[in-house]
Amino acid sequence: MTFADYKTALVTGASTGMGAAIAALLAKRGLTVHAAARGEERLRELAERTGSISHALDLTDTAAVAAELGGLEIDILVNCAGVSRPGNILSSSEEDLDEIIDVNLRGLLQLTRLILPGMVERDLGHIVNISSIAGVYNFYGHTAYHATKAAVHQISRQLRNDTVGKRIRVTEVCPGRVETEIFGRNLGGSPEAMEEAWNTYYEGYESLTTDDIVNAVDYAIEAPRHVNIGMLEIMPTFQVPGGLTFDRR
Repeated sequence: MTFADYKTALVTGASTGMGAAIAALLAKRGLTVHAAARGEERLRELAERTGSISHALDLTDTAAVAAELGGLEIDILVNCAGVSRPGNILSSSEEDLDEIIDVNLRGLLQLTRLILPGMVERDLGHIVNISSIAGVYNFYGHTAYHATKAAVHQISRQLRNDTVGKRIRVTEVCPGRVETEIFGRNLGGSPEAMEEAWNTYYEGYESLTTDDIVNAVDYAIEAPRHVNIGMLEIMPTFQVPGGLTFDRR
């Protein structure tokens, strides 16, 4: 199924970063795009640029999500909303863990539960889940984030089982470091935090950009209708995962 097969799309996390860029791509491709996020002002700016339909809501509020989005007929669902917090399980707060699980995992599952039956009934649809290399590789910190992204990795595979025999495709886009606001938000979200994050994580590095992720989504959706691009792992050329540590006592 190429873009010509689809009419509507729903993108979560659409107010910034990868979500906003993917929403702009889908609108440019001629789809009616529903953009969901918590940032009402940025959604308004996106709507002015792309013609998208704004849905300012919190994905962790399942009742509100069902009321706002449950009745939509969606051909492409892009689960892009996500949060992260610094530190591992030893330094995480109760609130940190709850929000990471609620946004990255529970919100994704509940929204997919609402949208997927319509795709099955119409025998048409494509789900794109934005995960992370943190879901398939181990490295220090962000324990709960790793856990939720590993779950998204498995959900993406399981959805293919759930819909076998239907013309529904599922793609997991699994990026390494992308130039977004996520590190700055982890540091507090102030202009100073954003600058610190840029200097720490991006300055001097050849990181991925949102355009790289958009191109991957474009490729997966534009593939012929008999082709399902199951997983796209994308990292900067100079970034590699892994590494073995053996601590000596």
